[in-house]
Amino acid sequence: MRYITVDGLSKTFTVRKKREKGHILREKTAVQALRDVSFTVEKGELVGYIGPNGAGKSTTVKILSGILTPDGGRVDVGGRVPWLERKDHARHIGVVFGQRSQLWWDVPIADSFSLLRDIYRVPGEQHEKRLKELTQALDLGGILRTPLRLLSLGQRMRAELCGSLLHSPELLFLDEPTIGLDAVSKLALRDFLRRENERYGTTILLTTHDMEDIAALCPRVMVLGHGQKLYDGALPDLLSKYDTQRVIALRYDGETALPALPDGCLVSREGEEWRIVYSPREVPTAHMLSLLQSAGAIRELTAQPQNVDRLIAAMYREMAL
Repeated sequence: MRYITVDGLSKTFTVRKKREKGHILREKTAVQALRDVSFTVEKGELVGYIGPNGAGKSTTVKILSGILTPDGGRVDVGGRVPWLERKDHARHIGVVFGQRSQLWWDVPIADSFSLLRDIYRVPGEQHEKRLKELTQALDLGGILRTPLRLLSLGQRMRAELCGSLLHSPELLFLDEPTIGLDAVSKLALRDFLRRENERYGTTILLTTHDMEDIAALCPRVMVLGHGQKLYDGALPDLLSKYDTQRVIALRYDGETALPALPDGCLVSREGEEWRIVYSPREVPTAHMLSLLQSAGAIRELTAQPQNVDRLIAAMYREMAL
């Protein structure tokens, strides 16, 4: 069942040019944030929406959530035009921005949740049931009476997620939800989002620069660049074409010299940590790990894909953008 339809979406902003020292500039210029973007999302899909800063991701989310009005194109979200039916639309969506808060800074988060109950007009019994469920799932029981300003970043993000889901929205927008979180908090957040999607069929649109978030959660990705849609399809297909490098960081037990590595590998060292950049097309990862293990006992090892910016840069080069 189709839930989101975007057809020919366009948005242009008028911005004032930067002021030069000693001069007041009144000249303005037009910046096209989105140009003829089209896509559909099925109900219950979990889709990654990625691209570099300035690509138009946040503009898209703001239009889909009803905050902005586009200059052209057609948008249908659950049978609603977001910017024309903002009040009704808001009852069906949840939004979490990694850098912004919808909760009140100086009051206990339980009080913020009560205010959100009144704002969304959620019946008391339904609210209590949902709050109990989310409190357990997000491990918030011990901090409900704590003001938001006293919470750690991980606790704050879990509280924001709870607040955005209290009214059981059909659609959840997530903008950089794991930014700044430690590894344990990231894993817990990803597990929760996966369960929420599977259990309730919540449609989720995730924008992020973290490829690990995308790989863990999103079977499908859309890539935006210069306000245009560059790719829409399965994540493995995208990675097989553009994800051309891996970074291995490792530490050995004791002083160890690295073995001879194949041509094209870039090696650097900082303190005890070695970093090896290589192409899995040229050197299979299994072979690389075998070479590194032959040098001695490995104490720590992590292998990371390229980040989103490098992946998009490779797409730009191919498309001459």
